Amino acid sequence: MQQILVALTEQVENALEKAFPNESCIAKEAGKKLEPQIVPASKPEFGDFQINGALGLAKKIKQPPRQIAQAIVQQLRKNKKFEELCELPEIAGPGFINITIKADCLIAEIQKRLNDKRLGIALASDLNSQNTSTVVVDFSSPNIAKEMHVGHLRSTIIGDSLSRILEFRGYKVLRLNHVGDWGTQFGMLITHLKHVAPEALTNQDSIDLGDLVIFYRQAKAEFDKCEKFQTSSREEVVKLQKGDKTTLKAWELLCEQSRQEFNKIYKRLNIEIQERGESFYNPYLEDVVKDLSTSGLLVTDNGAKCVFLEGIKGKQGKPLPLIIEKSDGGFNYATTDLAAIRYRFNTAPQGDGAFRLIYVTDAGQASHFNAVFQVAKRAQWIPRGCHVEHVPFGLVQGEDGKKLKTRSGETVRLKDLLDEAVDRAKKDLQERLKEEGRHENNDFINHVSTTVGIASVKYADLSQNRITNYQFNFDRMLSLQGNTAPYLLYALVRIAGLARKGGNLKASVDTLQFNKPQEYNLIRTLLKFETVILEVEAELLPNRLCSYLFELSQVFNRFYDQIPVLKADEPFQSYRLVLCRLTAETLKLGLNLLGIPSLERM
Repeated sequence: MQQILVALTEQVENALEKAFPNESCIAKEAGKKLEPQIVPASKPEFGDFQINGALGLAKKIKQPPRQIAQAIVQQLRKNKKFEELCELPEIAGPGFINITIKADCLIAEIQKRLNDKRLGIALASDLNSQNTSTVVVDFSSPNIAKEMHVGHLRSTIIGDSLSRILEFRGYKVLRLNHVGDWGTQFGMLITHLKHVAPEALTNQDSIDLGDLVIFYRQAKAEFDKCEKFQTSSREEVVKLQKGDKTTLKAWELLCEQSRQEFNKIYKRLNIEIQERGESFYNPYLEDVVKDLSTSGLLVTDNGAKCVFLEGIKGKQGKPLPLIIEKSDGGFNYATTDLAAIRYRFNTAPQGDGAFRLIYVTDAGQASHFNAVFQVAKRAQWIPRGCHVEHVPFGLVQGEDGKKLKTRSGETVRLKDLLDEAVDRAKKDLQERLKEEGRHENNDFINHVSTTVGIASVKYADLSQNRITNYQFNFDRMLSLQGNTAPYLLYALVRIAGLARKGGNLKASVDTLQFNKPQEYNLIRTLLKFETVILEVEAELLPNRLCSYLFELSQVFNRFYDQIPVLKADEPFQSYRLVLCRLTAETLKLGLNLLGIPSLERM
């Protein structure tokens, strides 16, 4: 529908200008234009689109809304291009104009999508040559020496989905994993391991990540209570920052141990990501301080170098400082994030040459990023026409509405959560096969249960508005009913079943013809796909794609249940099979953009 909407908007704007030439001229002189406000129809009985601008224009034009609508319609009826595109427009209520696209135009759009792998969705470079440069998506970001937990799930799969959509649109996407691999935590851990497990600092295989997690907790507890241990830890950090060979070797081993475990999770989730931790930006931290000092933004306060934020005040009403360099000469997260912004916007070989930076982290870091982004803008490190955006998300909660934890109160490990999802999917599948009297081999059962289990976890998360918290519920996410991955996958299975029953889903047709409302409902839904992808690209809300795929599955299932496909006479059988094929292709592409594989049997 996107191309139809573009054509329709042009015709309506022309009609509005002709109907009210004086007001249009005044608007142009002010650098504006009269807005027709074309939106998708709120109900099917209102057609495909509604023109709502008459109500908003009433004060400017000083005429009743319905009279304005009548003038617009009068001009539209004189336009041959509009006549070819739409049925006669209808005025409703106080001045709404209902627009219905002609059936042959809808069919022509469907025919364009036949044998088109992109299903009519243009590359960004086809629309604007300036939007083909690099986009950085910063996501996942676990900490070294800590296991990935359920809190990392949202960042990882939201970031992956946004990356897939931007890549599909033709952008060069840098998927960056800004892991916590630097700072005081390593000083603590190295100091502790020297006493309890020195072999871990020289032999990579002496301990696993689970051991590291335990050792880190012990080190943190010791750090919090022992001043001598704090001093030793900070000395190790200094050694690390100065490149001490022994300390660097220990650091590299600890990082590699964690990296191996992280990669197992990424492989299981089918996530591609490039590690570039905090340590990468360490050589650029001094430049951050120098630049801020030269620009006059840097202020020394109680021995620390900081930038006082505009519009952000503390409890006493004074501007809050963003500390850039601590009084002991050390740096913190803000310094690293500022160095990362400078590097990512800088052109190669001194940077990534990005035009858009996207940070996918929990909503609790919103204040931090607001402060960092403000300083970067004031320092003029964000080039004109470039953008930096925080993509926040809420908590994963248990059914009690509290942060999801194990029965013992521990944070749920991501590995354990995925294991349980697959186990539950396997159990559900085996029970269903038993009820249906079907006998399948272990390879089939393992493949389907793994696909459904992982898909259900991903989709349950992505289908929520990321800004809000959501409650994790295995029974709900694995259900074959409702807005779930199994429901969408089952629609694909039904379509694949048509081929197994003899339907030719790949048949080529020269013309298409339809005569049932269910067919046109499906056509209209299929044609919404491009608009949805463009909305997700702009607003970075994957749940919009999920909602669309759910709607498409519902509309297809009604089509499948209410009118015959394989029992239809030719040529209508072939026409309907074409719609089934396009539905399958749209579902597969949409699920792939969410990072979810498809199935043909369940």
